[in-house]
Amino acid sequence: QVPVVESGGGLVQAGGSLRLSCAASGRTFSSYGIGWFRQAPGKEREFVAAISWAGEITRYEDSAKGRFTITRDNAKNTVFLQMNSLKPEDTAVYYCAVTKFLYASVQDEYQYWGQGTQVTVSS
Repeated sequence: QVPVVESGGGLVQAGGSLRLSCAASGRTFSSYGIGWFRQAPGKEREFVAAISWAGEITRYEDSAKGRFTITRDNAKNTVFLQMNSLKPEDTAVYYCAVTKFLYASVQDEYQYWGQGTQVTVSS
């Protein structure tokens, strides 16, 4: 098991910014790909962004490109999702997930999940 804990969610006005953090335990954190997913009310969970073991590869869902940035600090076992220019449609529960693959954008390829953090963007 790899405990995963998200933080940093909250309420923000449209156009504002939030930085989500994902902390994962384990001495092999730098061997895990990390992804962010989100689930809005009444919708399926969807991919947002992913980062490879050493951070050399990143992937984004189309609506996140240019607004969100995923980074990682392996010395602190933490991954960040900087979200700028937030829109009401970004409102969702955001989940961090850990994969043993280099990186992945498919939910089924992630083995460990956090409990999620709520992000609400008001118009």
